[in-house]
Parts: sequence; structure tokens; C-alpha cells
Amino acid sequence: MRHPVPDPIGPSQESVWEYPRPPRVESVAGRVTITLGGEVIVDTADVVRVLETSHPPVYYLPIADFVPGALRDAAGSSFCEFKGAARYLDVWGGGQVRERAAWNYPQPEPGYEALAGRVAVYAQGMDACTVAGETVVPQPGKFYGGWVTSWVVGPFKGVPGSMGW
Repeated sequence: MRHPVPDPIGPSQESVWEYPRPPRVESVAGRVTITLGGEVIVDTADVVRVLETSHPPVYYLPIADFVPGALRDAAGSSFCEFKGAARYLDVWGGGQVRERAAWNYPQPEPGYEALAGRVAVYAQGMDACTVAGETVVPQPGKFYGGWVTSWVVGPFKGVPGSMGW
């Protein structure tokens, strides 16, 4: 198994290789927006992020802050050894739908209670997701939901060859 070499850290940057495992939940100072189908479906400053080794942050937003009808139950579920059982949601905006493009933990495990009533959204397929005014780049790979910004450096889980990290 090839072990990654962390990218150099510049001023005001953080490395995903300094993030903990198990993951940590922390509040975020800054506004997050998501646009789909030309419609802003959420604009909130009530944000937490989950930090986990090798992954860009996953941002969790209050379900109540989304425009009505933007989140609808979807089929399927998954399980995280740390956060617990997840359910999936379809994301709707501007007459468009992205199936299973969001997830949440209705009853998160101890230590992750801050995720209750919040949802994370895959940036892939959205018109734009922003954090503090910066448009994010989706985490590489189809499975992961991290958001890459200029203040986070990798390499990131999800790039080719990262399966064993």
C-alpha cells in the first residue's frame, strides 16, 4: 500500500492529514449556500463540519434552513462506524432533482449529536456550493461528500490509488 505524502501547507491552510480519526465535529464561521436549477435552495450561517483524516470537510446544514420541498426522502441507507445510521434524500431546486444527493443521521451516535437535524449535500450535480463566498470543488470519487476549498490541502481520499489509505 502506498502511503500518501501530504501536500505543503501554505498560509491560512490546513492539511487533511492533520484531521483526526475518529472524526471531529466543529462549528464553522461563515455562510454556506447551495444553488440547484438556478435557485438558491439554502443560505445559512448555522454550519458545522466534520473533519476526518484524508478527507476534505463535510459540511452539515440545518434541514430547516432549506427552502420548502428542497429535500425529500429517498430510498436507501448506510452506516458509519462513528456517526451511525444514515438516510438519503433527493435534492430539488429550480425544477431539477438530484437523486440521493444528500444524507443525514437522524439519531447520531454519542459525540456526534451536533449532526441531528442537519444534512450534508454532495457538491457533484449542484450548480454551486459555496463556503464563505468561495465555490467548492467536490471531493474526488463518487462515494465521498467532502468539499474542497482553497484553505484545505491533500492529497484527498478518492483520487486514483487512494483505496487503501
